[in-house]
Amino acid sequence: MLTIEKLNEYGANTAEGLTRCFNNEEFYLKLVHMSMNDPCFDRLKDAVDAGNAVQAFEACHALKGSIGNLALTPIYEPACALTEQLRGAGEMGDVSALYGRIMDAVARLRALDK
Repeated sequence: MLTIEKLNEYGANTAEGLTRCFNNEEFYLKLVHMSMNDPCFDRLKDAVDAGNAVQAFEACHALKGSIGNLALTPIYEPACALTEQLRGAGEMGDVSALYGRIMDAVARLRALDK
């Protein structure tokens, strides 16, 4: 089960995330839970697999916004870096390290919910 304590250990800035959710812990945890299954993660994977920099940028930029609002720092930081790497890029380039960090952080977040 997802808790504020687990999210703090994970590296999330829960104080910031809670502030954005009117200090409503139940609401914040619900949004974090929903974010784990954001379809943008699948869109990002598909775009990276296809080598489509434009679609990867769009998916990563969307994730950056939603994950940033929840202050999920372990995902947010590499998503910011990847978004900037892809911004205006005509070709994908090597995104494996940043993409790997994002997906690893997502897997660790999902494991907290068990």
